[in-house]
Amino acid sequence: MSVTIKQAVATDAPFLAQMILKSSRAGKKAGLFDFLFDMGSEDDILKKLEQLTQTESKSHCHYKNFLIAQIDGQNVGTLCSYEPRISNQETFEKALKEIGCCEDSEGILEAFYDCTFNIRKSILMFDFMEELDNFVDVGVLKSLMQKSLLTARLRGYRKAQSIIEIGSLETEMFYKKLGFTFVEQKECVDYKETFGRSGIMLFEIEF
Repeated sequence: MSVTIKQAVATDAPFLAQMILKSSRAGKKAGLFDFLFDMGSEDDILKKLEQLTQTESKSHCHYKNFLIAQIDGQNVGTLCSYEPRISNQETFEKALKEIGCCEDSEGILEAFYDCTFNIRKSILMFDFMEELDNFVDVGVLKSLMQKSLLTARLRGYRKAQSIIEIGSLETEMFYKKLGFTFVEQKECVDYKETFGRSGIMLFEIEF
């Protein structure tokens, strides 16, 4: 099975929405976007996420930050890479406002952003590393990561980081398998009360 990697385009929004939602849930019933979009139906949440990938404000969810893995022309996985100096809390909140969200979600965003690390602007961030369930262990994530790291090196980066929830065992396993090392973790009461996990972990890779 040959995996090919392509840059995402605007018409990939429906697939990106599926992968973002799956990744954000991290094995739980509900994740950040379920709460932000008021625990709506799955279709409603996906429609909002499609809009979020195409906003004028370039948040980390913007389609231009994504690579897509394909097998025989079928989209099977995603990996997002973004620069914290461009895609940050401010741009994310602007993007949410563009799609009519989320006036009643200040507490959710506060719990999300209060539990964070001091990320250096010289670091490239990875997020939404996800693959379809029936394409696990065929090299999808490895191919995405190899392409992302090659592109990052050509842009002058030598380190990349990723933040995952404590207890996201499958995601943690994948990052370690791909060469990432654990840096630190942070436990937050409000985060646990809101999202059901005790906090977050920071992983890093040098290349």
